[in-house]
Amino acid sequence: MKRILIGLIVAAVLGAGGWFGFNLYVQHRATSEVEAAFAQIRASGGKASHGKIAFELSSRTLTVEDINVEPAQPQLANVKVAKITAVGVRQPDERHFSADSIDVSGVEATFTYTEPAKLKANYKIPQITARDFSAPIRGAEASLSGSIIDMYRFMLAQYATVSASSIAVPTVSVNVDAGTGNAGSGDYVYSGLSIQNVDHGKIETAKTDRITYSIDLAQPGKPTKMIGELSGLAATDFNSTAVRAALDQQGASDDSFHRIYRRISVNSYMVTTAPGVRLQVDGITFDDIAIRPSKFRPAEIIALVPADGSIPTPAQSRDMMEKVADFFEGFQIGKVEIGKQTIETPQGTGRLGAIKYDQDNIVLEALDMPLPQGQLKMERFALKSFSAANLMRWAASLRTPGQPPSPDQMLGLFRVLEGAEIKGVVSPYKNTRQLVTIDTISMNWGQLVGSIPSKASLVVKMVTPTDPANPALQPLIVAGVDKLAIDLDLGAAWTESSGAFALAPATLDLGNLARAQLRVALAKVPRDLFITTDRSEAMAQLVEVETGAIELSLRDRGVVDLVVAQFARMQNVSRDAARGAIVAMIRAQGEKIAGANGDARMAVDALAGFVEASGQTLSVKLMPRAKVPLMQLMQLSQSDPESALAQFRIEASTGL
Repeated sequence: MKRILIGLIVAAVLGAGGWFGFNLYVQHRATSEVEAAFAQIRASGGKASHGKIAFELSSRTLTVEDINVEPAQPQLANVKVAKITAVGVRQPDERHFSADSIDVSGVEATFTYTEPAKLKANYKIPQITARDFSAPIRGAEASLSGSIIDMYRFMLAQYATVSASSIAVPTVSVNVDAGTGNAGSGDYVYSGLSIQNVDHGKIETAKTDRITYSIDLAQPGKPTKMIGELSGLAATDFNSTAVRAALDQQGASDDSFHRIYRRISVNSYMVTTAPGVRLQVDGITFDDIAIRPSKFRPAEIIALVPADGSIPTPAQSRDMMEKVADFFEGFQIGKVEIGKQTIETPQGTGRLGAIKYDQDNIVLEALDMPLPQGQLKMERFALKSFSAANLMRWAASLRTPGQPPSPDQMLGLFRVLEGAEIKGVVSPYKNTRQLVTIDTISMNWGQLVGSIPSKASLVVKMVTPTDPANPALQPLIVAGVDKLAIDLDLGAAWTESSGAFALAPATLDLGNLARAQLRVALAKVPRDLFITTDRSEAMAQLVEVETGAIELSLRDRGVVDLVVAQFARMQNVSRDAARGAIVAMIRAQGEKIAGANGDARMAVDALAGFVEASGQTLSVKLMPRAKVPLMQLMQLSQSDPESALAQFRIEASTGL
């Protein structure tokens, strides 16, 4: 029995010795791996040190204290960490390690940027907690060229080697120093940062409860701060693969779009920029953000910025705009919606219901803002098929030193968008108490030939006060017409296969005055007429154009009585006498024009009958007797009106 007991004691002592020996061996291995990682940094020219390293075998807990890393590459951060505790550490293969959880405390990181301007940013992170973490034992070599773009590319490459089920950061404090007298210095605080399901360059969700900041705006002689608060920032389904390809200094040939975010959203945003100026935004969302690596090249844009901070030359500016245009062609957003916005200023409070972007259409809704003359309200403003890339290229084409933009350059604006629309506007009219109301103003164009649209339309429905200061409107004002209702509908289109051009409809409705409708047809309109902007070349092309049918319809809604009343006041006669005198003058002038042309006489009679009785409709139709060259008709209209009319068969009538 004694021998058995002694044997058990010996076995226990040997087992304990083996346990402690193995524990010391494992701790030595852990220390060696940590030292190897730090040696890698020192081997590349950086500085790296640490304090106590401990490893507890039963829970496989590794602890490293007092870490200080200063990479040789100035683009990378100098990092200090008070303590790292990794629980459940294991090594699935020779190159990677994993842990059930990692807690990092007392983190401080300092970045010093030199491009495009000198900037220092200091990050303080009291606590970081990661769950189910996996990463390489040693990081990749940092081969950086010195640019901030290269730094981002390197960081994304490291990030693509990491996975974790969750990462939580309760608080991040950032101080940015842009130098004395420069805008941009300030403090940022991020609260409640959480990341879910990090998987080798992909993130399922990333959220921040709140971001607050205070930034110096550095106005000469008037220091000002911008103070802001953003709540509920969230990003879903982030994929860094396409971003890394776009930032590759060797260039990317991938010309397809890759989604990098499914959605980025913000619950609310508030910013104060000056005393009495405050902006509040209720909700922001960006859906389906994608980039095309072959076009999304921010490094090329930064490379064009003068390193010495000087103003770019015109040639440099044009090159930069072209690169920015390519950048926009490589960036795509499926949908954007910015919720209700309120801006408070010393002049009053302005509101905007929403800003929406969908398939290149930009829409502003429910605008209500103060003007010096009163309050402006607008239900909707829209830009149709807007292209930021074409806008930048158009702006670049205008930058010719010492020369005004040419007509061809100005026509390039038609490539920027395909139309605009305004609805539901109520605006004060000058300094009066009257209002301008716009039901609709809609402009659309397309089918560009060269820089000129071959199809266009304009719709205007509005009511405007008659301006007493405008001499042309005095007859209306004298007649008691204080408002003018305008209903305009214009449409024009050219058909390349036939060369036909039609102005139809062309309708102008002046409310209680008159309604006019005009249709004009032209034939053999050459394509080159749309391409050239040279006046002499355009005149040469016009020689080929032939005039088609011309139709005019005029409905009297009070304009005849208005003309008669004005004539009566001028002649100091009765209205009946004035009407008779006007009819007589029409017939007398018609005799001179009509001559032996029976069709022209018919038109004169119809016009006279239109004036004789109010509320009628005058209809006139001109049909070519044979080929009528447009240029010849225009010349005859000025030199020989009778011969011009003789080119057409005329149908004219008057009726209720």
